[in-house]
Amino acid sequence: MARKSTTIDMTAMCDMVFLILSFFIMTTSFKPDEPVAIVAPSSIYTQLIPDSDVIRVSIDKDGRVFFDMDGQPKRQKLIEDINSQFKLGLAEQQINAFILGASVGTDMQHLKEYLSLKSIDRKKYPAEKGIPTDSANNELAIWIEYAQSAQASSIKGLKYCIKADNLTPYPRVKTVMETFKKKNIQHLNLVTNLEAAPEGTAAAELMKR
Repeated sequence: MARKSTTIDMTAMCDMVFLILSFFIMTTSFKPDEPVAIVAPSSIYTQLIPDSDVIRVSIDKDGRVFFDMDGQPKRQKLIEDINSQFKLGLAEQQINAFILGASVGTDMQHLKEYLSLKSIDRKKYPAEKGIPTDSANNELAIWIEYAQSAQASSIKGLKYCIKADNLTPYPRVKTVMETFKKKNIQHLNLVTNLEAAPEGTAAAELMKR
């Protein structure tokens, strides 16, 4: 008997793939752009910063300090605790703006108005002068303290990162580091861009392996 090839109709499979793809495109929410662009200095250090359990403080070239933390449930607890403690009067919309948003860079006094703005409008906001870090009003220490409380279940594996611009004055970086030190946080990660190790050095030989 003559053999006949089997034909498989893939139409249903293609339809299903496109339906799944369309679902993820329409339901995925992308993280808003950061309110400030930071060009970090380069180094040959290759350890990657994890995607979760991270508290990050960014410092732009003008010395403005921004605070960020991952995890929407943890961000929710953080902003609700701060709102309750300091009686900021944040509405549900403003709380959601923090939960779904990027880093913040203003003082507590202007936080309510700051969170009412769209992420693109925050770059033009006059009060976006960074989180205060001076000795008389160190609000960065407050953010760190409440962030640790929100991360209570994973605080042992918590990473603390400082991302400073290549042009950031060093005294500003030192002030931020001292704030962490006062909170008994000794292990900090400085975020840098990766560059090739100089040829002939031990680091270059290690990277070739």
